[in-house]
Formats: sequence, structure tokens, C-alpha cells
Amino acid sequence: MAEKNTKSFILRVDTETMNAIEAWAADEFRSTNGQLQWIITEALRKAKRLPKKKNQTQNKEDNK
Repeated sequence: MAEKNTKSFILRVDTETMNAIEAWAADEFRSTNGQLQWIITEALRKAKRLPKKKNQTQNKEDNK
């Protein structure tokens, strides 16, 4: 199984925003942490700032 690196950090969010995130997570059957990860990933993807995966980069280099 591929090893996945994660980095922990503290995030301060106002109560109303956190309540909205928790409700959204429950609607999507995700944990609050999972919902935050999804929100961040989607924002990065839409901004075209999501880092390329190592396997995709390596496969492109191997095909040269």
C-alpha cells in the first residue's frame, strides 16, 4: 500500500462557519476533517494549484 504523508495543523474557525462545515460533512457522510480536506482539495483543483501526483509525473517521464 502506498504511504500517504499528512501534516497536522491548528485551524481557528468561527462558530457559525464550523457549524456549517459540520452540517455539510454530515450531509455528505464525511467526518468534519474529511470535509475540510475535500473543500481544500476542490479549491486547489479549481484554482489549478493542486500539485501533480508523483505517479503521473513519473509516468510522463517514462514515456519520453
